[in-house]
Amino acid sequence: MKTRIVTAAAAVGLVLNVAYGAPLPEAKPDDVGFSEQGLSRLDDFFARETGAKRVPGAVVAIARDGKLVHYKAYGALDPIRGTPMPLDAVFALASMTKPMAAVAALTLMEQGRLPLQAKLSDYYPGFADMKVGVPQPDGSLKLEAQSSPITIHDLYRHTSGLIYGGRPDSSSEVARLYPEGTAPAIEGDTQAFIDRITKLPLAHQPSTEFEYGFSIDVLGAVVEKVSGQRLGQYLARNVWQPLGMKDATFAPSEPQRDRLARPFADDPLTGKPQAIKLLDTPAKFDCGGACAFATVGDYLRFAQMLLNGGELDGQRILGPRTVHHMISNHLGPEIKNKVANVEPHRGGFSFGLGVAVRTSEGLSSVPGNPGEFTWNGAYGTQFFCDPKERLVVVVGTAAPGEIRKYYREQVQDIVYGAIVR
Repeated sequence: MKTRIVTAAAAVGLVLNVAYGAPLPEAKPDDVGFSEQGLSRLDDFFARETGAKRVPGAVVAIARDGKLVHYKAYGALDPIRGTPMPLDAVFALASMTKPMAAVAALTLMEQGRLPLQAKLSDYYPGFADMKVGVPQPDGSLKLEAQSSPITIHDLYRHTSGLIYGGRPDSSSEVARLYPEGTAPAIEGDTQAFIDRITKLPLAHQPSTEFEYGFSIDVLGAVVEKVSGQRLGQYLARNVWQPLGMKDATFAPSEPQRDRLARPFADDPLTGKPQAIKLLDTPAKFDCGGACAFATVGDYLRFAQMLLNGGELDGQRILGPRTVHHMISNHLGPEIKNKVANVEPHRGGFSFGLGVAVRTSEGLSSVPGNPGEFTWNGAYGTQFFCDPKERLVVVVGTAAPGEIRKYYREQVQDIVYGAIVR
C-alpha cells in the first residue's frame, strides 16, 4: 500500500510538471545550500496572509546555481471567483517590464545601432526643445534651457528629468503636470505619448538626479524607432521566444486572460477601491515602462539569463560584458541618488541600466550582497538576483496597494534566512 501511495504521488508530480513545465531544472533545497524547513516559512507566511485576506494569492519561484528549489502557488487567482492560483498565472508586471525593455535596447547597442551617449533628440527631435522647470518661491515654475541634452544613457538610469505624476516619492512641483504611469499607453499610441511628454517641463537638468519616471517608456519608443518594429515584436523575436518565455506579452490572448491574477476590489490596508486598469483596458502601445504581462516561470528564465551573464540553455541574448555593464552602478557622485525614495528598503542601492544595484553592505532593510540587482512592479511583482549567492527569486502577486512593499521585504527576509551554506 505504501508503495502505491508513493507511486501515486510521483504520478501527480509528473502530471503537474508536464502541465506547468518547470522553468528550470529542479533540485532538492539541501543540494544547493537551502534549508527545506527554512523555505517552508514561505508556506506559513502566505497561508497567514491569504487567510487574513491581505493578499489574494501569489506564485514564488526560487533558483540557486540554476536549479529550481521552490516553485509554489498560494491562495486565489481571482478573489471574487475564488479560482485557485495556478503556477502558470499571468501577472501584470508593471515596472518589471523595464528590465526587459532595457535588455531590448542593449541588444541594439551590441549591434552598434544605439550607443549610450547618443542624443535622444536624434530619434525624437521634440526632446531637444524641452525646458527644465525650476520651482520658484511663489509656486510658479521658471523654465530654463537644458544645460546638456538628454542621452540614451539618461533613459536607462532615470536621469533624464522625465518623471511620473501621482507618485508619493516625488516632491517636485513638476510632477503635478505629468500623467501617472500607464495613462498615456491607455489613451494613445507611441507618437501621441511622445507628443504629450515633450510638451511638459523636465523636473531636473539631464544627468544630474535620479528620479523615477517615463524614461524607460521613452527608451522603448526609441527601440521601436531603431528596429522598425513594435517593442513587443522586437522582444518576442530577440528575448522572449529564444528564452522560452511563452506567456510574455503586451496583449494577453483570450486563453491567457483566463489566467490573469486579479487583486481585491478594495485595498486591504485602506479599504479604498483599487484596480489594475491594464487587466481590462488594453494599452494602445507597448509601453516599456509598465505594460507587459508574464508568468513567474517566464520571468525566472529571464532573470536567470541575466545572472548567467546573458545566456540560458544555449541561447545567448547579451554578451557577458554587456550584462556586467548593465548591473554596475551608473549613478556617479555627481548625480543625486534617490533610489531609496522609490521604496524605503532600497537604502544602499544605486541604479544601473534598467535595474537597481546594491552597492553597500548594510543600509538596506533586507539581507543581500553588493552586486545584487533587482526591480519590482507597482502591482505587487518582484525579482532579485544575487550573483554572490548564485540566487534568483521571482514573486508574482496582484497587490497594487502599499502592502506590496511589506511583501517584498518579508519574502527577501525569509529567502535569505533559509540559506544555510
